[in-house]
Amino acid sequence: MRLIRAFLLIVFLAMLLPTPIGVQAQTPTPFEVSVVLNSMSPEERVGQLFLVTFNGTDISSNSHIYDLIYRHHIGGVVLLGQNDNFVQAPDTVAQAHALIEGLQKLEWENSSNPVTDLATGDPVNFAYAPLFVGVAQEGNGYPTDQILSGLTPLPSEMAIGATWNKELSQRVGEVRGRELSALGFNLYFGPSLDVLEDPSISGGDLGTRVFGGDSFWVGEMGSAYITGLHGGSENKLLVIAKHFPGVGGSDRLPEEEVSTVRKSIEQLRLVELAPFFSVSGNAVTPESTADGLLVSHIRYQGFQGNIRATTRPISFDSQALKQILALPEFSTWYSNGGLVISDDLGTRAVSEFYTSGGGQFIARTAARDAFLAGNDMMYLGNINSSDSPDTYAGTVRVIDFFAQKYREDPAFAQRVDESVARILTVKLRVYRKFDLSHVLVPVSRLSDLGTATDIAFDVARNSATLISPDQQDLAAVMPLPQANERMVFLTDTSNVKQCTQCADQPLLAVDALEQSILQLYGPQSGDQTTSYWLTSYSLQNLQTMLDRLEIPLIEDDISTANWIVISLTDASQGQPALISRFFRERPDLLRDKRIILFSFGAPYYFDTTTISKFTAYFALYSKQPQFVDVAARLLFKELTPVGASPVSISGIGYDLLSVLTPDPSQSIPLFLDLSTGSEIPNAVSTFEPTPSPLFRIGDTISIRTGVITDNNGNPVPDGTPVQFSMMLTGEGSVLKEVDAVTVQGVAQAPFGLDKPGLLEIHATSDPAVLSTLLRLDVSQTGAVAVTVIVPQQTQSITETPEPTAVAPVEGYISSAGYPRFPAWLVAMLFIMLSSVVGYTAGLRIAGRRSAFRWTMGIALGGLAAYNYLSLGMFGIVNWLTANGLSGLLTFVLLGELLGFVAGWTWARRNYGNRNQTQ
Repeated sequence: MRLIRAFLLIVFLAMLLPTPIGVQAQTPTPFEVSVVLNSMSPEERVGQLFLVTFNGTDISSNSHIYDLIYRHHIGGVVLLGQNDNFVQAPDTVAQAHALIEGLQKLEWENSSNPVTDLATGDPVNFAYAPLFVGVAQEGNGYPTDQILSGLTPLPSEMAIGATWNKELSQRVGEVRGRELSALGFNLYFGPSLDVLEDPSISGGDLGTRVFGGDSFWVGEMGSAYITGLHGGSENKLLVIAKHFPGVGGSDRLPEEEVSTVRKSIEQLRLVELAPFFSVSGNAVTPESTADGLLVSHIRYQGFQGNIRATTRPISFDSQALKQILALPEFSTWYSNGGLVISDDLGTRAVSEFYTSGGGQFIARTAARDAFLAGNDMMYLGNINSSDSPDTYAGTVRVIDFFAQKYREDPAFAQRVDESVARILTVKLRVYRKFDLSHVLVPVSRLSDLGTATDIAFDVARNSATLISPDQQDLAAVMPLPQANERMVFLTDTSNVKQCTQCADQPLLAVDALEQSILQLYGPQSGDQTTSYWLTSYSLQNLQTMLDRLEIPLIEDDISTANWIVISLTDASQGQPALISRFFRERPDLLRDKRIILFSFGAPYYFDTTTISKFTAYFALYSKQPQFVDVAARLLFKELTPVGASPVSISGIGYDLLSVLTPDPSQSIPLFLDLSTGSEIPNAVSTFEPTPSPLFRIGDTISIRTGVITDNNGNPVPDGTPVQFSMMLTGEGSVLKEVDAVTVQGVAQAPFGLDKPGLLEIHATSDPAVLSTLLRLDVSQTGAVAVTVIVPQQTQSITETPEPTAVAPVEGYISSAGYPRFPAWLVAMLFIMLSSVVGYTAGLRIAGRRSAFRWTMGIALGGLAAYNYLSLGMFGIVNWLTANGLSGLLTFVLLGELLGFVAGWTWARRNYGNRNQTQ
């Protein structure tokens, strides 16, 4: 009875505990969704389909956003810096929190206060469904961040990719998720999962907005980032991955023009779609699964294999989008409630596509096309329709058109209900219960914003990349700056605003690097330099000098400088061309100077000729303050660059596809894949083999590699081919070959033991051809062990390795480590020869009696040593396996020497006793 009471008490207390996060994120039941859906009018259902924008921060009853919430029941809003939705620092985040809270309260009040139906005069209650409040805060400041101050300055995706560290990607996502959810955001547009396979040296691509140029690593980094977003927000932030199905192959930005890429759906599966697979149907955990996909406006030529056929933009092409979503990697994710949201319909790219034939852009037509193509929600953005005076009027026309269509077309109404049910499902997944108290975020959470700068510094330190020269040549060409050397800093700077009426703030201050150096190495911090020796100019000053519009001081300062340090942020204004022009037109100013380039943007904007003129070229990938700090530390050699570019750089011949192949200098470690499931550590360079379990003829053994690394020292991408081979030693023929591919850098293969003999298993993964060896001496009867042997590493795989004693001499020592009959015969002859030599020497030196005792000691010592080896005492089998016959004779000789010492001592003692007797 006492046990029962105790159990009931524990259950009661457990019921009082807070609901775990994992439970809060559970998918609601269809009944819960239907309750909300059935309480909605057609206008309310239609309104849920739209994400809208508005100008300013006014949400009073006279504002457009108030009307869109109260009368048109929109599903959500997206806040943009360009729409003045955020105010000047230091009030940016506090005002953003207040604005989002106000928007959610409007939606709540609209459902709490009945209104009178104008047609019937009856009171009407609207259903309550919290608003989506979305933002695109990609990192790296303007223009990819909407909030420019108050939050932790986080890096670009390419900076994260250059660390090749999934843990850092997750940590950045955690900070982003925690801070955005603290403001009240519940919808995040990102991360970008585009693959930048072929970067454009002239710009126009996504630049640092991508994790890299390899589909596997983009997927890995994206999965970790999404895990962080969900964890940091405690599952209160829906993640909408973009730009589905991938615009990395485009030669222009998706918001500027609808681009066309020549690829079939099979080609898309291999590259563009692969990262999206990783965060949908192939996601490893629920936390790494994207909640939705943002469908881009991109066209594909040859999508179905016919090179003459071109799709409409995928966001408007029903057949193409449905064909992609029907792929097995997406179908399960989609059926489980994954949201599909159109990219911004208000961009210039969309309007120009619809007007390319000379017609007008009608917003409701574009919204209808996007909806019927398969999008659940339409992001209208700052849409400007030809039949409306402004964005607000165009948005109202779109919603009214959908409401009318809902009432007139049952099939359209059914399609709307399906999407609204999906939308309500994800909203219930976030809040579990539609109640304002579950939606609002306490203002106290704002106190922790902007404090996680350590993660930005960690990414900066681990992503910094030396582009040119090679690391081993850097010390010779770039010494430590001296205290009396002059430095001129040329910085790519421009001013931006948080809002139209806000004050200017520099994107990268003209003296940002100079001030960082003074702070770290100036008079107050080691006195390695002073402001007297440092001067900063903008690239606009440099262009003025080259255009000879005036004779600026910059020319005099450059001519007397010892160092010229250039900082670039991107290529949007022709900055690389300006630097190349400087080198071409004024070589007189550059003679005998050290020219250092820090790229705070993408690393691939310069050709080989220009790169050759830099003393050193570093890529930082992001212009946040912590990256400027790391640049200063690199210049003064406090830090060593350890990152590696995640994209190809044609100017230095850095081809990412080649870099990610297996490192040819490595020895691929091989292990038995034991059924215990215990983790097997990576192989190390050692000559000592490891005994393994016993196997018999007819058994099947499973072999796996250790982690195979690429030329950057990271695990090779999934799907890297590995070939396992089993050979019969002595015949030189391959008995069996098994082809496998890597998963997380490891490949596995089974082998059946169906033939007796001395078998050897090794693995190759082109161009890595060296591996450890697994050897088995398989006989018709009895059990045998598998021995792992690690070959000796040489300085270069192109050199011919010298003979070593790693492998046993065939015919003398078995693979299990025991002497065979030939080895016994050689050992006995060796002992007899040693005994004869010992006896002959004893006769000449000490007499017959002493010679006999010396011989007995040598013979007994040699026999004892041989028996010690043959019995495998104390693990000495390893000695024979590694050293073969020479090891056996060496050990026997050691035993003979010990035996000789014993015989000599015996003879000396006997000689002393006889003298005493006499």
